Amino acid sequence: MPASVARTVHRHVEVDGVDVFYRESLPDRAGAPVLLLLHGFPSGSHQFRRLIDVLGSRYRLIAPDYPGFGRTEVPGGFTYSFDRLAGITEGFVRRLGLDRFVMYVFDFGAPVGFRLAERRPESIAGLVVQNGNVYEDGLSDAARDALLADYRHPGAEAALGDLLTLSGTRHQYEAGVTDPELIAPDGWILDQHFLDRPGRKAAQLALFSDYRTNIESYDRWQAWLRRHTPPALIVWGAGDPFFTAPGAHAYLRDLPRAELHLLDTGHFALETHLPEIAPLIADFLDRTWK
Repeated sequence: MPASVARTVHRHVEVDGVDVFYRESLPDRAGAPVLLLLHGFPSGSHQFRRLIDVLGSRYRLIAPDYPGFGRTEVPGGFTYSFDRLAGITEGFVRRLGLDRFVMYVFDFGAPVGFRLAERRPESIAGLVVQNGNVYEDGLSDAARDALLADYRHPGAEAALGDLLTLSGTRHQYEAGVTDPELIAPDGWILDQHFLDRPGRKAAQLALFSDYRTNIESYDRWQAWLRRHTPPALIVWGAGDPFFTAPGAHAYLRDLPRAELHLLDTGHFALETHLPEIAPLIADFLDRTWK
């Protein structure tokens, strides 16, 4: 029997003057559960390509690129902030007519996704959290140093060291990984290709300067979890040097019924542990989507 590999379309949709690129699987059945995939820094929707291939024939997987990432194009003068990214994502959800979905949040996808959840709580059927931190418990010292600094000054890029370079991007993929040979180099090379495009590093500096607003929102987002108690699957690369394993455990304070899996890998857990993560997501969608 041939393997079931998803048919995936690659489209653009205009949202408030932003040309949003996205990937969407075409499942074999009508009314399939919807999984909105929110990517992290410095990546884009391409980080979910293999997950879409594996699950997209059974479920409707949708992955947009944020402004300043991937193939999404913005007009001149666009102001980069996490509120603005969330606003564009909310507009994207509206344009696609997504009334209800499970939300996968990873890295930057957590502050984007939780802002979206605050605005549209009725739409959130469940959460898949993969190294998407909303607790101070999960911030390493390196993350605090990087995310609480102000980069709105001359020479700010130098203050980030090699984080915006190819070696820095590669390090994000390989740090904390027990077997780096499992990681295809395509991911960090493609990320760097987009990061090196005109204006992209300035966009990242603006977002890093704005990151403190996310940390200031942690208490509010934790209260949202306690109030709405969404079903949640937490899969976490325990070797992540930025968002550490205590941040995964912290979700259980507010969602004691959440399902937690710590994996022996790093930040980009899908790169090495797709065979473990994909069945967990499939089972979660089957149990959650009613």
